[in-house]
Amino acid sequence: MYDALYARQSIEKKDSISVESQLEYCRYETHGKACIEYTDKGFSGKDTRRPGFERMMQDVRTGRIGRVIVYKLDRISRSILDFANMMEIFQKHGVEFVSSTEKFDTSTPIGRAMLNICIVFAQLERETIQKRVTDAYYARCRHGFYMGGRVPYGYRLTDTVIDNVRTSMYEEIPEESGQLKLVYAMYADTDRSLGDIVRYLNEHHIRHLRGADWNTARISEMLRNPVYVEADIDVYRFFQSQGAVIHNPASDFTGYNACYLYKGSGNGVRKQSDLSGREIVLAPHKGFIPSGTWLACRQRSLNNRQSAKTCKPKNSWLSGKVKCGNCGYALTVRKAKTKWGRYFVCSRSGCNGNCRGAGCTVYADVLESYMLGAVRDKLSEFPVLQDTFCPGGPGMGENRETLRKKIRLTQTEEEIKELLSKISGAGDVLMKYIDEKISKLDAERNALLEEIRMETPPDAADKKKQVTNHAKLWEALPLEEKQAVADILIRVIRIADGRMEIIWRI
Repeated sequence: MYDALYARQSIEKKDSISVESQLEYCRYETHGKACIEYTDKGFSGKDTRRPGFERMMQDVRTGRIGRVIVYKLDRISRSILDFANMMEIFQKHGVEFVSSTEKFDTSTPIGRAMLNICIVFAQLERETIQKRVTDAYYARCRHGFYMGGRVPYGYRLTDTVIDNVRTSMYEEIPEESGQLKLVYAMYADTDRSLGDIVRYLNEHHIRHLRGADWNTARISEMLRNPVYVEADIDVYRFFQSQGAVIHNPASDFTGYNACYLYKGSGNGVRKQSDLSGREIVLAPHKGFIPSGTWLACRQRSLNNRQSAKTCKPKNSWLSGKVKCGNCGYALTVRKAKTKWGRYFVCSRSGCNGNCRGAGCTVYADVLESYMLGAVRDKLSEFPVLQDTFCPGGPGMGENRETLRKKIRLTQTEEEIKELLSKISGAGDVLMKYIDEKISKLDAERNALLEEIRMETPPDAADKKKQVTNHAKLWEALPLEEKQAVADILIRVIRIADGRMEIIWRI
C-alpha cells in the first residue's frame, strides 16, 4: 500500500503556502516510502467536491492507500460533517491520518478528540472569513462602487473616484439608450405586450447593437432594472411600498441618479417580483428613463406576475392578491356545493403536504365583502389618490417646488413612524413631547397633501375619481374592472391562523 500526499490551495496569495511547498512537508513524513500525490488548485475546503480529493478517496476504498498525509488539517476539509465522514471511511479501511505540522495519534481517544477540536476551529475560521467577505461586499455596494458583472445594455464603463476610492461607473451610450427609450415608451402603453415589442423591433430592423437577439425575457429584464431610471421621490416611495431596504435618504432622490438593486445580505431565493428585503442604492451615474415611464413599466410587470392580468379573473376579483401567511404561496379559489359556494385554499398545501394552509377556512364571499369595506375606508383617508405608476402621472415634468414638497412629505411620514415606534417604552414626560411633535408633523403632512393635491395633474385626479366611483357602484361592475381597482389599491393580503394583514399600495 502507498502513502497518499494531499495538498489544496483555494487561491494563490503571497501569504499562503503553495501546493508544492505543502507536498514538500508531506514527503518528509514518508521517509522515502513510495507515495501518490493528489492536488487540488483553486478549490475551497468548504466541501469535498474536488477532483483530487475524490480520486484519493476512491483509491482508499480500493485498498491502495495505507496512510494519508496532509500539511495541515484545514487543507483536507473545513467542514465538521465532511471530516467526520472521511475519518469513518479511513477507519473502515484501516487508513492512518497524519498532519505533518500538527502531530495527532489517531489510534488513541485523546488524539481523535484533539483532531475533532481542530476541525471545529477550522470550520469556524472558514465561516468567519465568509462573513467578513460578505460584509465587505455589501459595504462597497452601499457606497455605489461598481461591483463587476455584465454591463447593462445602454451603458459603457468609465473610470471614476468615489470617496477617494478608484472604481468604475456607467456612462450612457446614445445609440443603445435610444432603443431602450423606445422599448419603455411602447411598454408603458398597456395595449402592447412584450411579444408585440419584439415583433415591432424585428419588423423595423432595429438590431440589438451587441449582436444578441431580441426576446421577451431580455426585454422584461431591462424593463425591471432600476439602473435606467431617473430616480425621484416617486421611485423612492415605490420601493418603500414594496418593502425594499433603501440606503439613501429621501432627499437624495432628486431625479438625476439611477439606482442599483441588490439581492440583500442574508436573503434566500425569491421571485423576481418580490422586492421585500432587496437593497436599493443610488448609483453614481445618471439615469435616462423618466420616473413616470419607468414606474408605469415596473408596476405593469409586477401586476402581470402577481395578479395574472393576462388571464381574465374567473372566480374572484381578489385572485392573485391573497397569499398564505405561512408559506407565501397564493390562495386560490375553489368551488363547493355548499351555501358558501367558493373558498380560498393554499396552492402549496396540496403539494405533498408542504404547507398546512392558512389554518382556517377563508370563504370568498366573506373576504370580498370585508375587503370592499376596507377599500372604501381606505379611500376616505386620502384627500387625493395618487396613481404614481401611470404614464404621464407624477414624476413627469414636475416643477422643483412640487418635488421638494413630495420629499418633505415622505420625510414627515417617516418621522411620524419613527416617533410611533418609541411609544411603547415611553414615560409620561416623553409621551407628552412625542404627542406634541406628532401633532405638528401631522399638521404639516396634511398641509403638504393639500398643496400637492392642488398641483396634481388632472389625469391623476381623474383616476382617483374613477376609483372612488367604482367603489360606490361596486355591485354593477364586471369582474375585470373590480380586479383593476384591486390592482391599483392593494399590494397583497396575507392570511394565516385567523390573522389577516393587508398591504396597500397607497
